[in-house]
Amino acid sequence: MSGIAHHLVKRGIEHTQDRYRTGSFAQDGDNKPFGHPHAVAAALVITSLLWFFALSAVQYVYGGVVATLTMIETPTATAFKVDPAESDEADAPLLSNEEKKSAATEPELFYVKTKPITSKIRTTIRHLVAEAGPWARFRGLQVALAYHFIHHILLQVLTALFGGAMISQSLAAVVTAVVLCRLQMLWTHVVISTPSEKKWYRRFPTIDAGKKIILPTAVWALAEQATIYVPITLFMVFDLEGYLQNPAAFNELSPMQQKSVMLASFAVMMSGIATAVLIVFPASVTLKRVQASLLPEENESIVPFDRTFGGKVQPQVVGGTDVVSMLDAWKTFDWAARFRLVKLYAKIFAIQVSTTILFVLFAVFQVRMINGDYVLY
Repeated sequence: MSGIAHHLVKRGIEHTQDRYRTGSFAQDGDNKPFGHPHAVAAALVITSLLWFFALSAVQYVYGGVVATLTMIETPTATAFKVDPAESDEADAPLLSNEEKKSAATEPELFYVKTKPITSKIRTTIRHLVAEAGPWARFRGLQVALAYHFIHHILLQVLTALFGGAMISQSLAAVVTAVVLCRLQMLWTHVVISTPSEKKWYRRFPTIDAGKKIILPTAVWALAEQATIYVPITLFMVFDLEGYLQNPAAFNELSPMQQKSVMLASFAVMMSGIATAVLIVFPASVTLKRVQASLLPEENESIVPFDRTFGGKVQPQVVGGTDVVSMLDAWKTFDWAARFRLVKLYAKIFAIQVSTTILFVLFAVFQVRMINGDYVLY
């Protein structure tokens, strides 16, 4: 959604610049020159920047911090001990002490699962603020900025070295992700742990810990590339490129052929969604949970988190691996947690759509306010 909206806003700005250069802003077909081109251009640029920062904040806080906490939280259970009465019989007062003891039963324990903190966005944010202060929703932001900056530079360098072909670009993306796996794991540790007195750059995971996440990181990076290659492959198989380059060719087809093209386009779109849900979703959850299993002992998690993953992870001092396997990381992420995460992503999508619509309406309002009855078309 954010990618589509970014494309539309970019096209709108380019269209505004072209119209401004040619002086072809008008109303109802008139050739009347545009009233305040500089003011409109400045307003659109500022609004676009505000929209970009708003959408980035939504994606980081909800799609990054809250989603990561949802992936690793282990709901806790509270035990209640119930002591039974000595005897439920009607003539219990007439029984001797020994008879009452023999009639009594063992105490019963009832376990009640507490509601997960990440069950709602609001409760998650409140918990973060209470535990780590008002800026806790942006925790790990410095690490994220460093990661994306280095990722961009390294990706450009590797792409130039490997060549410009698509397969080379994908290979460069996977290698970049693997090289920066320790930095990405550092971000996860900063997000899921309670505040630390150490600066973030002093909390780097060890090289040994980095080796343990190379495979999960590579699988996740390949899954990300699959969301690109699967739709593109189907796009080429269905020979839809010609209609993209020459849209008028679609109108020359018969009704049956047009239906076939529309069905093929729908299949391409659904293949991207299916790849994201069936491949990227499990790979992303698995990677985060494997990273979380390597959280140093001196760091406490900010939400309830079972470091043993149901007894499947044993410390190295007792002969264990000290890290959860990829399969166990996914299997211990139960269906209730998966549903919570899917619901969170649906909410994020709705927020992004609403935010984009709001900013588009605000941009239209700005243009009308600056230029009166003149409209841009």
